[in-house]
Amino acid sequence: MSEPKLAIVIGVGPEDGLGAQLCARFAARGHRVFLAGRSAEPLQALAEKIGHGATAVPTDTTDEAQVQALFDTAAAAEGELELAIYNAGNNTPGRIIDMEASYFERAWRVGTFGGFLFGREAVRRMQGKGGTLLFTGASASLRGRSNFGAFNASKGALRNLAQAMAKEYAQDGIHVGHVVVDGPIGGEKIKQGFPQYAEKLGEAGMISIQGIVDAFEYLYNQPRNAWSFEVDVRTSLERW
Repeated sequence: MSEPKLAIVIGVGPEDGLGAQLCARFAARGHRVFLAGRSAEPLQALAEKIGHGATAVPTDTTDEAQVQALFDTAAAAEGELELAIYNAGNNTPGRIIDMEASYFERAWRVGTFGGFLFGREAVRRMQGKGGTLLFTGASASLRGRSNFGAFNASKGALRNLAQAMAKEYAQDGIHVGHVVVDGPIGGEKIKQGFPQYAEKLGEAGMISIQGIVDAFEYLYNQPRNAWSFEVDVRTSLERW
């Protein structure tokens, strides 16, 4: 019998959100998934609902010791780590002139520094074995935009980090990829947090969560002689 496949996903929030649905998809495909996020109780409830041996590991992605402990927890389980997904990072709007330094730094710590900590631990565990490391990007990964300087800076830096890692560790059999989510995601955050905006957009104007998950699964399933670094996902109505 082959060893179980392990996956770690950090940045897991509400059930109707990208992180949670990534966990659900790969658990259903046979992975034992380790869910990482900031809120312990909702994370545990989600792990129990997903089943398939899913394990909740409360983790602050900006804390080096906690990120290392997350990977240690997975390493203690039976099986090999095949997949790691960095999905942490929230939109941080604001004008530069009005922005506190701590606000900008927090955007960078979650959007970029956390990606470094997570990515470093992933490749350390995958070296000599291979695996897939994927990062969630955004429109801001590719271009600067007025009133979103902190978000643009953090996501752009994360993309450059991911691309550097893709080139640095391909020879070790580690596939590093980046998924650009170009537009609002049709999940709980927008539907409950900004209901009027969600209603204005309609389902056609919000990106399908399952469609985004499909992009991650596509990158994961690519053979070594046909790897892509990046996939971008948007609705047919998005202007880009």
